[in-house]
Amino acid sequence: MPKITSIASLTCWYRAYPWYFPYFLHSCSFNPSIDFYIITDNVEEIKNKPQNVKIVFKTLHEIKILASEKLGFTVNIDYPYKLCDFKPAYGFLFHFWGFSDLDIVFGSIRTFMTERILKQYDVISSHYHYITGSFCLFRNKEYVNRLFMKSKDYKMVLSDPTHFCFDECNFLFKELEKGTSILEIHNPIESMTYVVKKEEKESHLKAFFDFVIIEGLPGNIEWERGILIYKQLFEVMFYHLNQFKTSCSRQRTLKSIPLKYSFTRTKIIDK
Repeated sequence: MPKITSIASLTCWYRAYPWYFPYFLHSCSFNPSIDFYIITDNVEEIKNKPQNVKIVFKTLHEIKILASEKLGFTVNIDYPYKLCDFKPAYGFLFHFWGFSDLDIVFGSIRTFMTERILKQYDVISSHYHYITGSFCLFRNKEYVNRLFMKSKDYKMVLSDPTHFCFDECNFLFKELEKGTSILEIHNPIESMTYVVKKEEKESHLKAFFDFVIIEGLPGNIEWERGILIYKQLFEVMFYHLNQFKTSCSRQRTLKSIPLKYSFTRTKIIDK
């Protein structure tokens, strides 16, 4: 059997685990060939943690010291959400590669992250128009690990307390979804989307942008044994719970997560 390309995804989390965390873990267990690392200072016991979910204990202060030493200047990580701006530097800082969030329920990742795509491209995004902070993969090589340094603004971004959405597109979502190139938009911050698009245009790397994500509150999403289906027609790689996690009317886990359940706009229903 041919060896498959390894995939490791990293998330930093600094507070109590959220109500939807068991759904994240459950969906990870159906992707056993992928390693999910969670860097945290949370020492609470995690029930039903799959073997492919690895917990790495580091305080926020320890990450700040590590990042400052490796980057050569004092960074600002005074609150956990600021770590979003550091996602493009995770490969350089931790030698893991790929980043994701916890507010995710995965389908079958390997169905979409095929060997052809993994071998052909250096950067793989889950959205057609921009780099996605919810899940994105980077080839683990020196040039790609330092790619964030191609931004003229990276030192300012990582040393300023402001959140710049550096890992994605500096909040230019609506403009990019209209089809406008980020290279044609006047924008004071060179985000990772800008960097990747510029490097791709200059033939320094190959990037793959595809729409394999469901966001918002569309409803009609069904998860069954590691497969995620939208509208009973389209298989998707993951559902990003960015809105659902606060709009859900019953913010607690089903007593035992079943092998089949569905998302309405406001509820999780045991099928």
